[in-house]
Amino acid sequence: MNKWTTEKIGDLNGKRIVITGSSHGIGYEAAGVLASKGAEVILAVRNREKGEKAAAKIRAMNGSQPVVVMNLDLTDLESVKKFAEEFKSRYDRLDVLINNAGVMVPPYKKTKDGFELQFGTNHLGHFALTGQLLPVLINTPSSRIVSTSSIAARRAKIHFDNLDGSKGYRPMKFYRQSKYANLLFAIELQNRLKSAGSSTISVACHPGISATNLLSRGKGRETGRVMKALLRLVAQPASMGALPTLCAATHPELKGGEYFGPEGPGNTRGYPVLNNDPARLYNPDISARLWEVSEALTGTRYSI
Repeated sequence: MNKWTTEKIGDLNGKRIVITGSSHGIGYEAAGVLASKGAEVILAVRNREKGEKAAAKIRAMNGSQPVVVMNLDLTDLESVKKFAEEFKSRYDRLDVLINNAGVMVPPYKKTKDGFELQFGTNHLGHFALTGQLLPVLINTPSSRIVSTSSIAARRAKIHFDNLDGSKGYRPMKFYRQSKYANLLFAIELQNRLKSAGSSTISVACHPGISATNLLSRGKGRETGRVMKALLRLVAQPASMGALPTLCAATHPELKGGEYFGPEGPGNTRGYPVLNNDPARLYNPDISARLWEVSEALTGTRYSI
C-alpha cells in the first residue's frame, strides 16, 4: 500500500459517486480526480453557487464528463430528506457515497433540528443521509459508503448525557466526539451490512492534517490568511489529504471495515495506508447505543 497514488485508480466509467461538502477542500479534490477517471460525480453542497463554480472547474479539466450539483444542508434534516428523495427520483443506482462534509471547532451553535452543530453536521446529518440512500446503495452491486473520520477520534468519547452541549461545551471536545462517531458508525454499518449478506461495504478514512477550509468554523467562508499560513507549516495540501478518501472509495480489494490514513508520523501526512485505530477504538456496546440514539434523533430507520 506504500505510495498509493491516483495513478492506481482504474476506469470509473459507468460509476455514480456522491460526495458531500465537495465545493472546496478534500471533497473538491476527490471529485476532480474521480471525474478524471470517468465517474459521474454528484456534488452534494450547501451553497449552490459555490457548487456550480466547483463543477465548472472540474468540467473544464475533464471535458464533457458529467458533474451534477445538488443541494444538501446537513444541518437540516428536512434538506437531507429532500436530497434523498430527489436523488431516488432521478437515479436508480449509487456506486459510492462519500460522507466528507464537516465543520470543526465552531462557537456553540445548534442545527435547525436542535443538535449541537458538530455532532449534528458531521455525524447525524450523514447518518440520516446514508440511511435514506441505503436502499439504492444495496441495490447497486458492490457499492460502498466512505465515512471521513479524524485522528482527533483517538482522544474522544461519546457524551451521551450531553450530546447537545447544553451542560457545557468545548469546541475541540465536541469535534473529537463527532469524528469518533463517524468512525464508530462506519464500523457498525459494515458489521450490519455483512450480517445482512449485502455486497455493499462500509469503509473509513481520515486526511491527517490537511490545509482545507474546515477551520472556517461552520461559516462557509475561506480560512483567514494567518490561519492559512500556519496550516502550510504543519499541514499537507488538500490534494494529498484527499488520497485516503480516494483510496477508500476506489481500491478494488477492500472487504469492508478498513480505515485509511496518511503513513507519516502520527498519521498526520503522507500517502495512504491502512490504519489500525478501529481495533483499538471500536466498542460494540457504545456503537450499538450510538446507533440507537442516532435513529431516534434523526427519525431514520435503517433497513438492515
